Amino acid sequence: MAEFTRIGLIGRLGSETAVYSLKRLIHFLQTQGSEVILDEETASVLPDQTMETVTRDDLGKSCDLVIVVGGDGSLLGAARLLAKFNVPLLGVNRGRLGFLTDITPEEIEVKVGEVLAGKYMMESRFLLDMSVLRNGQLIGGGEALNDVVVHPGKFIRMIEFELYIDGQFVYSQRSDGMIVSTPTGSTAYALSGGGPIMHPKLDAIVMVPMYPHTLSSRPIVVDGNAEIRLLIGEQNTAYPHVTCDGQTHVVTEPGDEIHVHKKPHKLHLIHPLNHNFYEICRNKLGWGSHLVN
Repeated sequence: MAEFTRIGLIGRLGSETAVYSLKRLIHFLQTQGSEVILDEETASVLPDQTMETVTRDDLGKSCDLVIVVGGDGSLLGAARLLAKFNVPLLGVNRGRLGFLTDITPEEIEVKVGEVLAGKYMMESRFLLDMSVLRNGQLIGGGEALNDVVVHPGKFIRMIEFELYIDGQFVYSQRSDGMIVSTPTGSTAYALSGGGPIMHPKLDAIVMVPMYPHTLSSRPIVVDGNAEIRLLIGEQNTAYPHVTCDGQTHVVTEPGDEIHVHKKPHKLHLIHPLNHNFYEICRNKLGWGSHLVN
């Protein structure tokens, strides 16, 4: 088991509850003899702190572990920036019940203490790399832990595009867009669009059409190493947007190509030993519990 001594903290901005949990977490870590480092944005909501403050990149370079206090959205943002540094992330939930941030505020000392003592499980999640090409030239890109979404933008209009997987033509489609999702994102927007729930350990990507013009268009699950290309139709009057995790976006034009594939760097996510994916699904999605006699 890894030994965590330099621990970075990232907190959800604009949340009093997150600030409270951050202060509680800092106090606990210091009593354990851990060296605590804050990223610059988090330090701005803790004006009285005297700890080392660094950029988020330096946090990834210098820490053994980064703890994110917030919701799944906070962890998504941290994951996109920190995965390339191979530093593991641990999530403390200060939003709604999360699939990624699974330590509750009430159990910070117990569960974080267990992690520091080596009692934890670690899993790897892959991210997606997205790039937009116009006449062969790169005009924008992004990365996503959950999903890459092609959508009309502010105005609801049908988008015409062609889908290619590993260089092979799949189909042309008229729809409101396409969700390209990792297993991590399969319980997020893709699920709302009718996509399947995928276990986080799967090495696969799912493509979920958004309100397709033909009812025969259904989600497609492909190998995680697949190269996905969407060609925006020349006849489009809309200028589709491409969004990564709902937080970064690129505006395309007719004729643009959208490329999506797995990133080489994986996110290493730490969970308490009692982490159970199916239990989280039951609680978050309202599945039935054990039958009683």
